[in-house]
Amino acid sequence: MSTKPLSPYALGSTEAEHERLIWQAQRAAPATERLFRDAGIGLGHRVLDIGSGVGDVAMLLARLVGPSGEVVGIERESAAIAKARSRVAEARLHNVTFTQSDVGDTPEGKLFDAAVGRFILMFLPDPVAVLRSLVKVVRPGGVLAFLEPSWAPVLDRLAPMPLWSKTANLILDTFQRTGANPEMGADMYVAFQKAGLPAPTMRMEMPLGKDLDFAKWFYGLVCTLHSQMRELGLPVEALGDLDTLLQRLQSEVEASNELAAWMSPVGAWARKP
Repeated sequence: MSTKPLSPYALGSTEAEHERLIWQAQRAAPATERLFRDAGIGLGHRVLDIGSGVGDVAMLLARLVGPSGEVVGIERESAAIAKARSRVAEARLHNVTFTQSDVGDTPEGKLFDAAVGRFILMFLPDPVAVLRSLVKVVRPGGVLAFLEPSWAPVLDRLAPMPLWSKTANLILDTFQRTGANPEMGADMYVAFQKAGLPAPTMRMEMPLGKDLDFAKWFYGLVCTLHSQMRELGLPVEALGDLDTLLQRLQSEVEASNELAAWMSPVGAWARKP
């Protein structure tokens, strides 16, 4: 069984994954906005968004900072940038621009009031180094704010439901074997300080319920990661027929006294001294 990372970003950049990310972003938006507001990001601010993907975080920020503010997004995938630019134009947001570059290549020039990201540090080989580079482009008194996952409480919550537990553990194994850190949420406490920032203010949220959206989220990740799972030799067959997985996940939670859980997002923010 191979343990060599297949890709620095396990989720890839297909059109189907872009649509899944947009769907996911709608559900992550409330926690994201709470984090940014807690961090003090608001009207007139100039904000750097790293790992912009198809633009959801940048679009949320554009509304927070208003027409007098500015959002600069960094994304390495050309297809994702094209999608993001199209969505920004359709939304008639004139205060957002995107640059194609690696997250470690921070823009030079005027300093930012804030640097942010969502579900990006977990995929970086050296998140501390990236945070250090971001500190340099944020003004004194400016803020760094990130939303990252913690899977440990989710696994505990899903343990009584066999199919949910198998599904979550396969996703977790895939992330770990492709070099991602599923506990980056909790690890930000140390990472921020290693990057020269104060200990961050942190909050964990854990959506719970029996709504179909919970099953859709896990099913969508399995579909995206399915080929990676097979290449890694993980026991995908334990999930049964993929065509019926969504329905079986929903049936299991509805028939139980348990609640499904979505990935627990952890928000962390700190001000540059």
